[in-house]
Amino acid sequence: MSGVVTGFGVITTVVVIGYMLGRLSLLGPGARDVLSALAFYVAGPALMFTILLDTDLSVLWSGKVVVSALSVAVVVLAVVATGLLRRWGVSRTTMSALASSYVNAGNLGLPIASYVLGDASLVAPILLTQMLVMAPVAVTVLDLAGGEVRGAGPVLRRALGTPVRNPLLLASLAGVTVSAVGWSPPAPFLEPFGLIGGMAVPAMLLAFGISLHGSGMPGRGPQRGAVLFAVSLKSVVQPLTAWALGALAFDLSGPDLFAVVVLAALPTAQNVFTYSLRFRTEVDTVRDTVLISTFATVPVLFAVTFLLG
Repeated sequence: MSGVVTGFGVITTVVVIGYMLGRLSLLGPGARDVLSALAFYVAGPALMFTILLDTDLSVLWSGKVVVSALSVAVVVLAVVATGLLRRWGVSRTTMSALASSYVNAGNLGLPIASYVLGDASLVAPILLTQMLVMAPVAVTVLDLAGGEVRGAGPVLRRALGTPVRNPLLLASLAGVTVSAVGWSPPAPFLEPFGLIGGMAVPAMLLAFGISLHGSGMPGRGPQRGAVLFAVSLKSVVQPLTAWALGALAFDLSGPDLFAVVVLAALPTAQNVFTYSLRFRTEVDTVRDTVLISTFATVPVLFAVTFLLG
């Protein structure tokens, strides 16, 4: 379990530093938004390009990937159904669906896959699915819901154009394309991407830590019900669904079943918090969900390891 301890230790340390930066006001009142924009528009795309550059695309067709995708779909459908019944509206439902299903496959998934599962490439399909499917669809919906676009033609053009304007998606597609053609860019070409991409995760975590300053205890505000709902889906329902689908429907066992359940139990990604800031939707709810699901994942992962590892 050294990977779990290492991953959570790194995240906690950087978030605490962000909190102290916010408490001391060292970066000014707009630090959170600046860091979030830096991660979304510059550092995040550079990071995704370098991660996906050497991805073996054959991993996209395994049964483990199908199980992971279906477990996400079950959670998303549950949120959509709840949103329709409670009349949350498009933006809130979309952001709640992301908070309940979008896993931290990058800065936490990578070390856990490396040290616990023994293979860092196991997170590649999740990264690709989230960046190439979930993120562009959600960003498109949020952009359309928050805009003033009206009429079938303008809405269609906006829907088709929004993903193309998403820097994270463009960088991901570029990385996948380079991987598919088998080209190995020279080291001097990749060096700037690695240097800039190295800022992405720290920027996200620092922005998250800064946002905690001045806020109440997570899950105690008016968004308490929404937070507990999202955390329950993310930390309990999604890994249980992955186990049920993997063991009962796809005959997975041993390391394969262990891997899909562990990855499904990862907490909500900081990317979702970046999106909530970007679209100014459910910021408090997403922030609390990220924090609580991150700490809830510790006992969940220990339980999964004890039962399946």
